[in-house]
Amino acid sequence: MTDRIIRYKKSSLHFKMLGTGNRNLFIFHGFGQDHQVFQSVSDSLSSEYTLFVFDLYFHGKSEWGYDEHPLEKEHWKATVEMLLIEYHIERFSLAGYSLGGKFVLATAEAFPEKTDAIFLLAPDGIKTSFWYSLATYPILFRKLFKSMISHHNRFTMIVRLLKSVGLLDMGLVRFVELQMNTPEKRKRVYYSWVVFRRLEFDLKNIAGLINHYAITVTLIIGKYDKVIKPENMELFLKHLKNYRLEMVESGHNNLIRESIPYLK
Repeated sequence: MTDRIIRYKKSSLHFKMLGTGNRNLFIFHGFGQDHQVFQSVSDSLSSEYTLFVFDLYFHGKSEWGYDEHPLEKEHWKATVEMLLIEYHIERFSLAGYSLGGKFVLATAEAFPEKTDAIFLLAPDGIKTSFWYSLATYPILFRKLFKSMISHHNRFTMIVRLLKSVGLLDMGLVRFVELQMNTPEKRKRVYYSWVVFRRLEFDLKNIAGLINHYAITVTLIIGKYDKVIKPENMELFLKHLKNYRLEMVESGHNNLIRESIPYLK
């Protein structure tokens, strides 16, 4: 397994490159993880693919040098283009778990003619939640959200309020609390949400590109997932001509392991 970095302007995208297969697979992890979460996937697929397993910005060894300035799609496209040129890549497939789904969609949107297949594991980016919009767009709420980095009691108070009025179930509460239980984690949540806020997609347009270029799509959803719910995928799937939908006996956190048989 080899460490690699693509530097574009003030950003550095770190990834591991491994495997000996003839096909290329770009893999993007979820929030709070890094490339290591895909070790079992890499072991299983290394003879079939050459794998590029990335650290997203604010995770692992990747760096974003623009503070709260959002990651624009043009910046992401230019970064991936540098990768394609440096490694002489003509075609590739994409896999993304949770937050990584946004980067799968952004890459497919930028290079549909080079994309063979898409694997989406409980993907973010299909349906934006009301709370995400509230925390990242209006400047007043964004400042409140940022203040939670150092004032954990504010976060706890809001979570308890939302839970009391039925807007958060216990499964989602546990997930949120796990991701926000230290100042470092809260900072990562804030910057990931704010910096990645421009990675939004016109699902009809994305589906049109997928249909036009005959990109195969596999969507893998956990039956018991409280974070990315199966019904949230319907808006996207209704625009696709062909896709494979796999519902596995899993929640959100252990979905990667259960998805390995379908990543081929």
